[in-house]
Amino acid sequence: MDRHSTIVILTGAGISAESGLATFRGPGGLWEGHRVEDVCTPQALARAPALVHRFYDDRRAALAGVAPNAAHQALARLDAAWPGDLLIVTQNVDDLHERAGAQRLLHMHGELNSALCAACGTRRGWPGPLPPASVCPACAAAALRPDIVFFGEMPYQMERIEGLLRQAALFVSIGTSGAVYPAAGFVQTARHCGAQTLELNLEPSAGSGLFHQTRLGAASALVPAWVEEMLGQAVGS
Repeated sequence: MDRHSTIVILTGAGISAESGLATFRGPGGLWEGHRVEDVCTPQALARAPALVHRFYDDRRAALAGVAPNAAHQALARLDAAWPGDLLIVTQNVDDLHERAGAQRLLHMHGELNSALCAACGTRRGWPGPLPPASVCPACAAAALRPDIVFFGEMPYQMERIEGLLRQAALFVSIGTSGAVYPAAGFVQTARHCGAQTLELNLEPSAGSGLFHQTRLGAASALVPAWVEEMLGQAVGS
């Protein structure tokens, strides 16, 4: 692959699980002990704002106890060194990619350390607790909510993602289930437009058959090895 080629990387819960963060779905289809419908839908926010805000406050606080792992760090090295276009699209709402040093990064499902005003649409960093009816500094409405894309809401910056997928020479999916759309369809878009496709996962995803190649194992081992391959190609080309 030419060293000026475009790479799009999709990361999911599997890459952060090795840092100690719970994956999206746990035993019995629960998300950290809650039904997803109780904490991650617009209806849940309207019905039980205290529960939803507390759930995300707890998750935000848990970030302080974890650190980026070797997979996050390897992707940050690739981000810094790859001479072509590159975008890391993460489905994760944690900040481990940033703390590892990644800069060409997009959070398609929002960020835990951010608040969104439901009244004016302003987003701002928010690392601490976010009680219901917190006041927006921009418009003074008591309408701040977690800056999280709930089920039924449109993921962020889809036009930008789709545009780069159509240009990509390589699409890589890391630690994803391949079951949640629209991210599950990225491999089809990239492959249809001529990209090579690679899956790095602990076990085959729901869409493994759509990839040109699948490598199975822990992200903390697979990702650094793949990054070294890529950086070796960039130096040699």
